[in-house]
Amino acid sequence: MNLFKVKYLKIFNEVGSLYIVAGICNTLVGYVAGVYTYKIFENYLHITFIGLISNIISITSAFLVYKIFVFKTKGDWMNEYAKCYLVYGVSAILSTFFLWIFTKYLGYNIWLSQALSIFIVLLVSFVGHLKFTFKKKHD
Repeated sequence: MNLFKVKYLKIFNEVGSLYIVAGICNTLVGYVAGVYTYKIFENYLHITFIGLISNIISITSAFLVYKIFVFKTKGDWMNEYAKCYLVYGVSAILSTFFLWIFTKYLGYNIWLSQALSIFIVLLVSFVGHLKFTFKKKHD
């Protein structure tokens, strides 16, 4: 096994399982935030603004969980927070792109397409957070 594989297996063993557990928790928080934000503002705001508020809550929660419990970085809060939004922006674009490719060009049903898209984006966002958002100075 080459040094590259050993290094990344070690990193995944250290933070990968925490990332998956955190992701499950973040998904639940995002779902609850979406539903409650809608219920609170449905009579006052358009759904796009409700979605924006819900996303800010969800991304902020995910950022805090990843920073404190998964990657355990110190300081640099605002810079990492901004980078987190960039990773989620790229993830959203990729998710939409893969969903389109899988359904329109490969003919997969929506269930399989969404599952494949989520899996790919999960890997991309993990690497994005590891190597960009929460990159340690010595990496």
